[in-house]
Amino acid sequence: MRPPETQPNPRLRQILEFGPLLVFLGAYFWFRTTVITLGGIEYEGFIIAIVIFAPLQLAAALILRRLTGKLSRMQVATLILVVVLGAITVALNDERFFKMKSTFVFGTFSLLLWIGIARGQSYFAYVLEGALPLSHDGWMILTRRLAWFFAAVAVANELIWRNFSTDIYVLWDTLGQMAVMFAFFIANFRLIEAHWQELDEN
Repeated sequence: MRPPETQPNPRLRQILEFGPLLVFLGAYFWFRTTVITLGGIEYEGFIIAIVIFAPLQLAAALILRRLTGKLSRMQVATLILVVVLGAITVALNDERFFKMKSTFVFGTFSLLLWIGIARGQSYFAYVLEGALPLSHDGWMILTRRLAWFFAAVAVANELIWRNFSTDIYVLWDTLGQMAVMFAFFIANFRLIEAHWQELDEN
């Protein structure tokens, strides 16, 4: 039986959603010059940070699920990639797999949105489950812009992790992506406002 949906304290929700990322950021810079040897294999700071981050992200998601009664489809997809790619990265001791996480996440989201657009549907509206009461035209315009945006973020992630230091990548993966997402929705505020539809309470 599905638990009822509730709204936890907003501050607690923010801690659960963004706390693990900030812990990953702190853990990496704390351990970035550290090397731990286990079974004859040397694990550097980035791997250590993932070992801390992935279980914490999973625990935070489970707590959020318990408190709210649900997780969004986007949250579930992201969590699966974090756990799977994190496990592969640690098992193979190869940080490249985890660094490609955002490429897979945003690239997949972009592809799915374009598939929906080709069918005249907004899969973004489906994912948000009506959280924004927009007209169909509004959803389609926003979804098209978001599809391009996700594709751009996926490309940016590839360029950053392949051409810059791990320090730069970690800052991008934690703070940078949050910043560009925030900037995207701020930039589309007028679109959302123009296509906002008041819900019929009757």
